[in-house]
Amino acid sequence: MQNVNYDFKGFKANGFLMLFVSFIVLAAMIVSCVYLADYPILIASAAILFIAWILILCGFMMLEPNEAVAMVFFGKYEGTFTKNGYYWFNPFYTRKKVSMRARNLNAEPIKVNDKTGNPIMIGLVLVWKVKDVYKALFEIDSQTMASSGTNTIGNTPAARMAAFEEFVRVQSDAALRQVAGRYAYDENGAVTDSVTLRSGADEINEFLVSTLNERLSLAGMEVVEARINYLAYAPEIAAVMLRRQQADAIISAREKIVEGAVSMVKMALNKLSDEEIVTLDDEKKAAMVSNLLVVLCADESAQPVVNTGTLYN
Repeated sequence: MQNVNYDFKGFKANGFLMLFVSFIVLAAMIVSCVYLADYPILIASAAILFIAWILILCGFMMLEPNEAVAMVFFGKYEGTFTKNGYYWFNPFYTRKKVSMRARNLNAEPIKVNDKTGNPIMIGLVLVWKVKDVYKALFEIDSQTMASSGTNTIGNTPAARMAAFEEFVRVQSDAALRQVAGRYAYDENGAVTDSVTLRSGADEINEFLVSTLNERLSLAGMEVVEARINYLAYAPEIAAVMLRRQQADAIISAREKIVEGAVSMVKMALNKLSDEEIVTLDDEKKAAMVSNLLVVLCADESAQPVVNTGTLYN
């Protein structure tokens, strides 16, 4: 079977039983060495027992929960072992241990262009884990990555997981660029009812997870959750965009103020007319509307001017 992850079906033994056997072999080897002077024929026996003892010691392996081991026999994949406990295997098996626990990745913000071409800074945090041990080890060159670069611990389980994390980091950057390019940063320059990076968090996160899983399926890895945790305009346009947002906010506030002022002026004119407090012609109504709009829409409090000249006429 090739290119498929399957369970290991080879021989295995209880680790504690084989540990007891190793003590027996060690005792027999010591006895053989003690009587070598009297029975030279025991030299071969002692050598064989020593080799057997070394081979037994090389076959022990302990596996914790959510860990897996790919068993390779002289270059041939023999399956993946996932049972917890202390076991003994054929010492000629090459055992490649992989952690299948969930891991966090907090990707640094990167500069991308949104749908409208604006440069933005966007970052994400995701939770991922190894799902297919065969693909993770043999479909990508993780072993070479684990043994090269700045890694000084060689092809160990920790080095393999570091190589997997680097693979996920690179693919997450590519997926983030792809997702960010499909949406505008906000409603400015976009259709009003369209999804944006600022307003459509749930939909964008779901699309981001599906995009990442599509990219990482080759490597046997699965993204459990992914979320955008940083979103801002790039520094070169941040000040301009801030002024534009401030202008939009001022315009929206002015529209609300004017709408309320017109309603209040209409209510005042209707009250004066219904209760017959004063009779106003069109010219005086226009002047009153102008004065009320100035008072209601002004940024500062209006200073009243009392006209008393008509009291003496």
